[in-house]
Amino acid sequence: MKKLSFICTVAVIAAIVSACSIAPNGGNKGIATYESVSVDEMQIPMPEETQEAPVGNTENYTRIVENPYADPLKTPFSTFSIDVDAASYANMRRFINNSQLPPADAIRTEELVNYFDYNYPQPTGDDPFSITTEVASCPWNPQHQLVHIGLQGKEIPTENLPASNLVFLIDVSGSMDEANKLPLVQQSLSMLTRELRAQDRVAIVVYAGAAGLVLPSTPGDRRADILAALEDLKAGGSTAGGAGIQLAYNVAKENMIVGGNNRVILASDGDFNVGVSSDGELERLIEKERESGVFLTVLSYGTGNYQDAKMQTLADKGNGNHAYIDNIMEANKVLVHEFGGTLFTIAKDVKLQVEFNPTAVKAYRLIGYENRLLAAEDFNNDQKDAGELGSGHTVTALYELIPAGSSEAIGSMDAPKYQNPAPASRSAGNSSELFQVKFRYKQPDGNESKLITRVQPNHALAFDSASEDMRWSAAVAEFSAILRGSEFAGESNYAHVIAVAQSAIGEDAEGYRQEFVSLVKRAQMLDNRKETAQR
Repeated sequence: MKKLSFICTVAVIAAIVSACSIAPNGGNKGIATYESVSVDEMQIPMPEETQEAPVGNTENYTRIVENPYADPLKTPFSTFSIDVDAASYANMRRFINNSQLPPADAIRTEELVNYFDYNYPQPTGDDPFSITTEVASCPWNPQHQLVHIGLQGKEIPTENLPASNLVFLIDVSGSMDEANKLPLVQQSLSMLTRELRAQDRVAIVVYAGAAGLVLPSTPGDRRADILAALEDLKAGGSTAGGAGIQLAYNVAKENMIVGGNNRVILASDGDFNVGVSSDGELERLIEKERESGVFLTVLSYGTGNYQDAKMQTLADKGNGNHAYIDNIMEANKVLVHEFGGTLFTIAKDVKLQVEFNPTAVKAYRLIGYENRLLAAEDFNNDQKDAGELGSGHTVTALYELIPAGSSEAIGSMDAPKYQNPAPASRSAGNSSELFQVKFRYKQPDGNESKLITRVQPNHALAFDSASEDMRWSAAVAEFSAILRGSEFAGESNYAHVIAVAQSAIGEDAEGYRQEFVSLVKRAQMLDNRKETAQR
């Protein structure tokens, strides 16, 4: 029965694609000649087990094991890919606003920290981003130090952005038939269309039991036609996500704009259950398609069966980014306020490698980025995929340090039997330097990376004297540690997070920082666990 259903699915997809007459090379595909394929026409009988609604809560999160302390004598390099995603923050907010504390594995610290804009300087040289570093005492463990590393992507005015070839890939399966799913998708993408220009193009692909093209590539200034296609969508049936992804990439490639922004925008709850649906199969499909130069933006929606792990994987493997849309205000933030950063890549495969000076540092740990860690040798390997940086995006990373000379134990290993390395010494080296940070990045259409290097002097500020940006990022990281029940939380508590955050709100034009303070207060009321001693 399953084999027969697969054959039927392939046949239906082929018929739909043929009927829609996708014109190649971005040619004019006037809507007057387009025949709409309704969702009902795409439905095909599927085995009963694929039509059953999920029972209970089937949300899925990948387990996060926090980064431990590392000795710079034994592990000299800390290497990771940047992460500009902020899906975890919006998902956390959804839980708290629904009077629930989020599960620990739903909290990715770097995504909470990177939800906010920071006041880093705009780049002035040839590189598409600026670099800021700062060191201060650690607010939740005053015997430690906190390192703050910030990247600021070059802000490109909307009118100067390259032409876009966008394909909206919309899940219209039965699981999307809820107010916070397909209707919110339609509202979100309708807002996005207001940002489009005549030189931009939009196509719409949908998938349920099969996949189909419901709007051929259309100039961005024909907004009424795009909105009409969006408004006509209805949800129902099973979820052939793999087939939809493949068709969307095919449409994007057939309308490729050389030197432009070619991108698939996937909107779904991630609950794929027909055809290519396993994480491994989807990863291989996305990895293959990204070689075409088409980027991927993943917009997640809904509750109850939200597949966070799957959607995160798709974005990571597709040279893209991931956002969770929990309300219309978040849609405005991601698709209007941060339009350039979400949809226009200015640097790809951005990696960081930090080397701490053992003369000054006994141990270090990277806060967050657990799913973005790379082997040390991956840093110089241009074949290794890494994260993308969008126009105007900021990226922030934090390290907690145990200074050299501390009596704090960090664990030990037996001496190796079959090796006899020269003894390492903390007294060697230049104690005036705390760390060196190296960056590699490629141009969006490039294959060779460029290296940038910065050195941080061995000087730490008192935390209260640190910059507003550093104090804000520390407050968010401390809140994350509390929500995760982190073993590294130290003296963290809600009252301290609120006090630090309120001191660092600064110019908060959109109100995102003030909203954070309100969320911390609400979480404090929800949390019945005993907090650490108040300061």
